[in-house]
Amino acid sequence: MPAEALAAKLNRLELPLNSVMQHRWLLADEMPGRAKFAQLCGLRSPLAAQCLWNRGRRDAASAARFLDPRLKDLSDPFLLQDMEIAVERLMQARHSGESVVIFGDYDVDGVTAAASLSEVLTTLGWSADVYLPHRIDDGYGLSHGGLANCLKQFPATLLIAVDCGSNAVDAIADLGSKGVDVLVVDHHQIGGQRPDAVALVNPRAGGSLKENPPWQDLCSAGLVFKLAHALVKRCRADGIAAASSYDLRGLLDFVALGTISDLVPLTDENRILAKAGLKRLASTPRRGLQELKRIARIQSTVTAQEVGFQLGPRLNAAGRLETAIDALALLRAEDSREAQRLAALLDARNQERQGLERRIVEALLEDLRARFDPERDLVIVEGCDEWHPGVLGIVASRVMRAFHRPTLILGGGEREWKGSGRSIEGFDLAEAFRSCDGLLIKHGGHSMAAGVTLDPENVPSLRQSLNALARNWLRADHFIPELRLDASTDLQSVDWELIEELERLAPFGIGNAQAQFMAPSVRVEGDVKRMGKDGRHMKCMVRDGGVGHEVVWWNSESKSFPTGEFDLAFVPGVSEFQGRRSLQLRCLDWRARGDGA
Repeated sequence: MPAEALAAKLNRLELPLNSVMQHRWLLADEMPGRAKFAQLCGLRSPLAAQCLWNRGRRDAASAARFLDPRLKDLSDPFLLQDMEIAVERLMQARHSGESVVIFGDYDVDGVTAAASLSEVLTTLGWSADVYLPHRIDDGYGLSHGGLANCLKQFPATLLIAVDCGSNAVDAIADLGSKGVDVLVVDHHQIGGQRPDAVALVNPRAGGSLKENPPWQDLCSAGLVFKLAHALVKRCRADGIAAASSYDLRGLLDFVALGTISDLVPLTDENRILAKAGLKRLASTPRRGLQELKRIARIQSTVTAQEVGFQLGPRLNAAGRLETAIDALALLRAEDSREAQRLAALLDARNQERQGLERRIVEALLEDLRARFDPERDLVIVEGCDEWHPGVLGIVASRVMRAFHRPTLILGGGEREWKGSGRSIEGFDLAEAFRSCDGLLIKHGGHSMAAGVTLDPENVPSLRQSLNALARNWLRADHFIPELRLDASTDLQSVDWELIEELERLAPFGIGNAQAQFMAPSVRVEGDVKRMGKDGRHMKCMVRDGGVGHEVVWWNSESKSFPTGEFDLAFVPGVSEFQGRRSLQLRCLDWRARGDGA
C-alpha cells in the first residue's frame, strides 16, 4: 500500500490515542447448543463452555484434557529431533568421566533451565558445572569472550548451551576446532545456517515425527525437562541405580518459572507443565523459592500472574543489571539464612531495576507524546547511550503498549548499542531484523520479541528501513489493539458458579487469555470513587436493569464512564479485603451503545 493511502487510512481511524473506544472489539460468535456442550464437559455454566469452544476445545475429550491437564499425557521426549544424539553423547561423557559445563543465559528461562539440568546431571552421576554470562562483560549468548571466560573457569570437553546457541555458527565451529563438543538445547528461531553442534535440540529446527507437535512452543526450561526425562529413561534402561528413584516432578517448580516468565504460549505441553509446576511451586521444598515467595508476599497457591509479576521479575533483576549468579544461587540454596540473604538481595536489585526503568519510561513517553506522528512512526526506534541495556526490553514493552507500535529501544555504549524490540500482530521482528542484516552487527529472537547489536550511526537508517517494512506488512487495523471477547452476557449470568468454572481454564497467559466478556446496555449506579495515587483508579457499581456488580477500572486516570447506557468489556474476578470475598468486574474498555462490535 502506498504511504499516502496508508496515512489517509490512519487518519480516518484516529490512531493518536484520543478515541473514546480504545480497542477494536472482536466478539466471538455464539456457539450452537452451548448449554448441551456444557453438560458434555461436566460444566454448569454455558458461558464457561463458550470459553472452551473459543479456545478450540470442540468435543468432550479435548475439553477434558484442557480442564484436567496431566503429566502422563506428555509425549515421548525421544520424538524431538536430535534428542537421541544428545542423550548418547551425554551417556558417553558419563561413562568416560568427562567434565561437562552448562552455558546458560541471564533471564529466568535460562537460569531455571541451567539449574534444572545441573541438578539432574549431578544427581545421576555426571560432573557438571554451570556458567552464566555477565550481561555487560560477556554479552548475549555464545560470544567468544563469554566462552573463553567459561572454559577458563570450568575446563570441559563437552559444553551444553542452554537457552542460546541456535545461531552461534562461528562460536560453535571454533569450539569444535579446540576439541570441545557442543550440545544446544534452545528454543530461539534459527537463522539461515544451522550450527555444527553435535546435537541441536530445538523445536524450531524441524524434523519432528509429528506435524504441529505439542512441544513446538516449549521454552528452554521445558526442553531441559524433556532432556531430563530422556536421560532418566535411558539411565533406568542401563540399570543406573540413581535413576530408579529419581522423581522428575521435583523439577516442575523450575519449569513453571521459566515457562511463564518467558511468555511462551500456555497451550499443549506448556499448559501441562505450567499447571503441574504451579502446584509444585505452592508447596516447593526449595529454601530459595520459599524465601522468594515470602518476600513477594505469596502465601499459599501460586498463579501465573504472581510468577509473571512478582517472582519472575525478582529472579530476572540481577541478570538484567549484571549477572544472574545470585538468582542461580537462590534456586540452589539449601541453607535458610543464605536463602533469606539472596532473596533480599534480589528484591533490592528488583527495586533498583524498577527505579531505573521508571525514570527512562517516564522521560521517554513524555518526549514521544510530544512528537509522535502516526503517519510517520509506524515503528518506534529510540536510543540513548546512557540507557542500561538490562532494562531495554521492559522499556520497549511499556512503549509498545502505550502506542501499539512495534518498538525497538537501544542503548548501552558509545561504539556499539544493544537493543530490545517488542512487536504487535503482523510485524515479525526477527524477520524484520533479518531483512536489515546489513545494518546490524548481531540480531536474533522471536517474532514478537527480538534483540540487536549495531553501530549507533546506523540507527537512522534502521529506523527508516523498519518503517518501510511496516508500510508493506501492516494494515491500518493492525494499529488498533484487538479486544477479543468470549461472549455477550447479562450481569445476572456473571455469578460465583461462573467464577469457579473459569478458574479451571487457568493458568492464563499467551495463547490462553483470561475469559473476557461484554455486558450490553449497562449504566453506572451511584457514586464513582477514585482510588490510588492521584486518583488514577476508579470504582463504581454498574447495573443492566437487573443485577448490579462492582466494577474497578485500573489506570483510568482522566477517563470516565458516560452518564447514559453503554457496553462494558470486562474480566470477571474476585476482590478479597479483610477476609471478605466479593465478585468484582475489571473494566477493559467501554463503548457507546450502537457502535457495533
